[in-house]
Amino acid sequence: MTEANNIDSREQQALEVYIKLLTTKGFGPDTFVPRINFLNKLMPLLADKEPNGGVYRGVIENLMDTIPAEDWPESLVISREYFPFWINDLKAVSMLSKSATVDALPINWQPENVVLGDLWHSVDQEKFGTTDSWALKAYTKALRFENADQTLIDTRLKLAKILLVRMRDAPDKNNKIYRTVVDATLPLFEVKKNRRLFLVVVREFFHFWAGNPDADKYILNSNTVSML
Repeated sequence: MTEANNIDSREQQALEVYIKLLTTKGFGPDTFVPRINFLNKLMPLLADKEPNGGVYRGVIENLMDTIPAEDWPESLVISREYFPFWINDLKAVSMLSKSATVDALPINWQPENVVLGDLWHSVDQEKFGTTDSWALKAYTKALRFENADQTLIDTRLKLAKILLVRMRDAPDKNNKIYRTVVDATLPLFEVKKNRRLFLVVVREFFHFWAGNPDADKYILNSNTVSML
């Protein structure tokens, strides 16, 4: 057997173990169909790659640019789930087994597709409820405490507001909804530099939105980010 065939069998074996785990957890066709469809696109791109996180993130970032915007949330969920099987991380696979119902597909709600430019120009006129306003004010205060300049603060607040507006019609407010809205908003940013800044902001802002008393510790310390 050639090296290429060995590598190809690695991706297929990872898929088989992944599907077997989901089967034992009681998942059905609604779960398998989108996963297999997406992984059939992903696995050939992994076939000659070293199994590590940096390589995987790079492949996913390039692949996602070929995926329709409405499919980003579930495709990113699948990407996160498949990774530990691909690198044969037994501890991570065990953790996924214990929480396999948390991110079950299909994703039943996601925000409507919009034009980013329209949202960017209108978001500062939006009104927010008490909880969201508190999170925005606390985020602003933390940025000022770190001596961030006003332009940086304004940009980060605008990106956080975009997230909140996109979350407004969600049926619930929880961690899964937050991540779904982030995943659905990422493809709106066609410029990858802006997409990465959005990822930095939503990861900082999450701790304020979630009411983490140590939220300020996560400010301005994100050196690298990925959509996973």
